[in-house]
Amino acid sequence: MPTLTFTRHLQHLLPSGPLTVPGDTPRAALEQVLRDYPLLRSYLLDEHGGLRKHVALFIDGELRRDGMDQPVTATTKIDFMQALSGG
Repeated sequence: MPTLTFTRHLQHLLPSGPLTVPGDTPRAALEQVLRDYPLLRSYLLDEHGGLRKHVALFIDGELRRDGMDQPVTATTKIDFMQALSGG
């Protein structure tokens, strides 16, 4: 099962630390997480189900803006990072 991690400032919406969930794509794995933590959805996905512009997806350390439907394996590490702005 792939392992998902999220930017630290999202930890108030879900348990801290990596989550290991079933899924054969990042989208499928994320949907498993969103079933238990639905408030996370609006921080990561837009109204069409795509990644928000300020969210970066890393698959095994590689930035993949187009990777939500890329096949993954049980050993894949998926990181969702949300950029912050402001001053």
